[in-house]
Amino acid sequence: MTSQPAARARQRDADRTRAEILAVARSEFARNGYAGARVDEIAELMRTTKRMIYYYFGSKERLYIAVLEKAYAEVRDVERTLDVEHLAPVEAIRTLAELTFDHHDAHREFIKLVAIENIHQAEHIRKSEVLANLGTPVLDLISRILAAGRATGDFVTEADAIDVHMMISSFCFFRVANQHTFGALFGRDMTAGEHRARLRRMVGEMAVAYLRGAGARA
Repeated sequence: MTSQPAARARQRDADRTRAEILAVARSEFARNGYAGARVDEIAELMRTTKRMIYYYFGSKERLYIAVLEKAYAEVRDVERTLDVEHLAPVEAIRTLAELTFDHHDAHREFIKLVAIENIHQAEHIRKSEVLANLGTPVLDLISRILAAGRATGDFVTEADAIDVHMMISSFCFFRVANQHTFGALFGRDMTAGEHRARLRRMVGEMAVAYLRGAGARA
């Protein structure tokens, strides 16, 4: 009979191998897209075999979906660090916006993966049971912030959680995803260090100002 320590050791090895494959695959898919990425190349970079990758993930598509699941889960993990109960509503929404900015800034491959999956019209995301409900936590979080802000009178704009999530995400996403075209057209690298603090502050203040009623029609 296999001892429990030996079984746990094998599980740790399997988990580590799976994590290493995902890390290499993430870079490969982000660099070459789903269609252009090659499992042979991932195996070569891993110094393993294509057969081993298929042992853990079954197929190229399932590997890609696993990469997406991990990338989105990391975003949700960041959002869960926000302690809404101990922040005033204005500070909570500002902090959420800044956390989103920081994550998108630090994880450029995530931006590329999202852009690639949009090209595929979310074909692979729709096949994932994990991703089907992964958007719920952040919407619940924002809904709680909005409810608290309305209760205190800080927020007067009628907006739901999806509206607010889209506003924050679009700013943070655009800055990274469109840095090259924007730079070519307007001569400004939005990801340059000299602009970072200002833009980070801007997205937080933009969300706060909107919810406080800035620009509302009289």
